[in-house]
Amino acid sequence: MQFLRRSLVGIFLLSVTLALFAWAGNTVRLAVQERMNAEPRSFPQRERVLSVNVVTVTPEVIAPELVVFGELDSANRLDVRALAGGTIMEVSPNFVDGGQVEAGELLVRIDPRDAQSARDRLIADLRDAEAEARDAERALTLAQDELAAAGEQATLRQQALTRQQDLSDRGVGTAAAIETAELSLSTARQAVLSRRQAEAQAQARLDQAATRLDRAQLNLADAERALQDTEITAPFAGTLADVTVSQGERVTPNESLGQLIQKDDLEVSFRLSTAQYSRLLGEDGSLINAPVTVALEAQGLTLMAEGQVTRESAVVGDGQTGRLLFAQIDATAALRPGDFVTVSVTEPPLRGVARVPATAVGANETVLVLGDENRLSEVDVEVLRRQGDDVLIRAPQAYGQQIVAERSPLLGQGIAVQPIDPNAAPVVPEAPEMIALEDERRARLIAFVEDSRMPPPVKTRIIGQLEQDEVPSNVVDDIEARMGS
Repeated sequence: MQFLRRSLVGIFLLSVTLALFAWAGNTVRLAVQERMNAEPRSFPQRERVLSVNVVTVTPEVIAPELVVFGELDSANRLDVRALAGGTIMEVSPNFVDGGQVEAGELLVRIDPRDAQSARDRLIADLRDAEAEARDAERALTLAQDELAAAGEQATLRQQALTRQQDLSDRGVGTAAAIETAELSLSTARQAVLSRRQAEAQAQARLDQAATRLDRAQLNLADAERALQDTEITAPFAGTLADVTVSQGERVTPNESLGQLIQKDDLEVSFRLSTAQYSRLLGEDGSLINAPVTVALEAQGLTLMAEGQVTRESAVVGDGQTGRLLFAQIDATAALRPGDFVTVSVTEPPLRGVARVPATAVGANETVLVLGDENRLSEVDVEVLRRQGDDVLIRAPQAYGQQIVAERSPLLGQGIAVQPIDPNAAPVVPEAPEMIALEDERRARLIAFVEDSRMPPPVKTRIIGQLEQDEVPSNVVDDIEARMGS
């Protein structure tokens, strides 16, 4: 009997369990069918607004700068060479590497004895030539006097012949007398010819003496110059380099002794591409004297100098491109020939251009302009120059408007943004309104703050504000709002 009762209870519990499983399955089935048959719901999507930095496109007149590298050199450099050979007798104390010399200062003196001897011999030769010239001039004078005397004799003989002929015509003279007069005249004429020949010889002697005198003077001038060549002086003030000789050494003609560099007369050479070079041409196609700035940076120290372009190289050079330009720079005590410097060349100014960050211009040469409702639109621009992190653009349709300063793949045409202008004046928050509290209200607020769960530093700060004669209204409103909740 007990077994039967337990069996019936088990069957009953099993039936109830199966019924509950069936009811639960049916409930799930109905819920799934209802969900599948229900219309899909759409949730409203809020537009994503990105914050972007913006800049204002302002047209102005800007002179672009070309930044290249160049090398300094002295525009006035002289090779100090020995013009005469011999032993170096004297050397200036400043004739060393790095020595500073003044214009006209004696640098080196070579043994002048041979040159002095040669000059003295030529002085003696010059005196001989001068004496010969004087003798030849006196001989010419005598020959001219003798010629004049012979001419007078011939004239007298001619007169005697004429007189004898007149006498013979009147029947007084004789033929022998006429013949004697004719012989005398012929002798006189022969003497005149001899004197003429002597005069010509005296004139030739005088010419030879003058030539000999000129030659002696030229030789003496050469000897004087050779003697001067034994002393080497500085033609201008400068600094010495590559000095290779000392006192007592023997040098040969044209041997290099060192270099004299005028460090205050510097120029810089730099190479530009053909496109960059074309920007420095004037209306007539010639190179303009564009201003340049030379900078040498060394461990945080920047040495600078100003100058201007003066000339260009006549040839491009083997394996080179572009143009090699030279600029004369102002004197500076810090720069030296051979320094590798940064050269900034100022181009002619461009009108109606704007300077914007390079990140504002896309690869397709467009910018994103901020339009109505802070939505972006794409505008084409003309990129003229790149100046470091900025670019110079010409975009009349964007002048006076704000553009995105830093483009990203998330930005495009039609996207709404929140503009942030770094150059805008900061917004100064208004001072909070101050109110005076009644004692009862003040005590109630302080009690609420003391019983609250605020951090101790915050409690101290707020209680200090509440204990003042006037309290910010926003602080009072915030506490009372919490008290009401």
